[in-house]
Amino acid sequence: MTARRLLLAVLLLSCGFAAGLVITARLWAPAEADARNQADARNQADAPTPVVTLGASGLPDFSQIAERTVPAVANISSVQIVRRRNSPFSNDPFFRYFFGDSADLFGSRRGVERSLGSGVIVSADGYVLTNNHVVAGESGQISLRQLPAITVALADKREMAATIIGVDPATDLALLKLDVDNLPTIPWGNSDRLKVAEWVLAIGNPFQLNQTVTLGIVSALGRTNVGISAYEDFIQTDAAINPGNSGGALVNARGELVGINTAIFSQSGGYQGIGFAVPSTLARRIVSDLTRFGEVRRGSIGYVEIAPVTTQMAEQLGIPDVRGVLIQAMRRGTSAYEAGLRPGDVVVAFNGSQVTDGGQLSRLIQDAQIGSTATLAVIREGRRLELQVPIQSSGN
Repeated sequence: MTARRLLLAVLLLSCGFAAGLVITARLWAPAEADARNQADARNQADAPTPVVTLGASGLPDFSQIAERTVPAVANISSVQIVRRRNSPFSNDPFFRYFFGDSADLFGSRRGVERSLGSGVIVSADGYVLTNNHVVAGESGQISLRQLPAITVALADKREMAATIIGVDPATDLALLKLDVDNLPTIPWGNSDRLKVAEWVLAIGNPFQLNQTVTLGIVSALGRTNVGISAYEDFIQTDAAINPGNSGGALVNARGELVGINTAIFSQSGGYQGIGFAVPSTLARRIVSDLTRFGEVRRGSIGYVEIAPVTTQMAEQLGIPDVRGVLIQAMRRGTSAYEAGLRPGDVVVAFNGSQVTDGGQLSRLIQDAQIGSTATLAVIREGRRLELQVPIQSSGN
């Protein structure tokens, strides 16, 4: 009996010990899970919230981005009174060759010009960014005596008149103001961080189809010499852009505004996979200047005619490699002339940045701070010189 009691006691103790282990394990499991969940929560809080998710097909789903950004893109219509020539030959090159553009032997008449496009709400208190050609029409010019009548249609179907804060034909941008608050906006993104082949959305009103969203990638960055505007530094994209998209938003995968859709390259007049947008970093600076001054203030070194450097030209001028910009002609009395710049010089660097073409040099000069002094590295008769050139206002 004693042996049986001892065996029974050992069995009871073993069962109790095992049960204790099970209960302890169950008690610790929630604590460990809570600790893991808290750590995951901290990691997710530190990491950016993903906007693009994978759909059922395994492809990226941009619906959250569209839902957040589409309401901040408006429809813009412009109506202005213009004078049109009565001459049936006014567009004839032969007639214009002999009589000039200003000659109008048949008189003129008043007409109405209408323009349609898109715009992006960039502040909740009613500032809307669009293209200058959307506001000014085909001429690209606005008459100060009779400003266009601008109507903005919001995504919530409200329509209201807009005031023109300022226009900048050089970048083909215009800033409008609505007398309303609490509008939806798209946060500014940094276009300098864009990479080729990155996903982007184009949002606008092509052919008056309101709030249209198209998807594509960044095809190229820093496009110049495309003949669209005087100041060119475009984002190229294959997201479908058509007539009416002008002034609309180019948005990245984080739902940020990285560009203002401006133009397309097309032989048919419609989408052919090549569109251009003004980068957000440039657009943001234009908005700041137009808001503060009503105009865009740019740097200048005076009137200078430039030309690209060819291989033959580089050999004749003693330039070690084909780069830089040739100074063909310039005016006396300008800051560049006073600083020692002369025709025949080849500008190879501006404030330490290598100069590769005339468009880049023009942008560097215009972006330089007014009142500062820029260092121009030039090649003259095979020798490298550095000139200190004062930056003046382009209005001087």
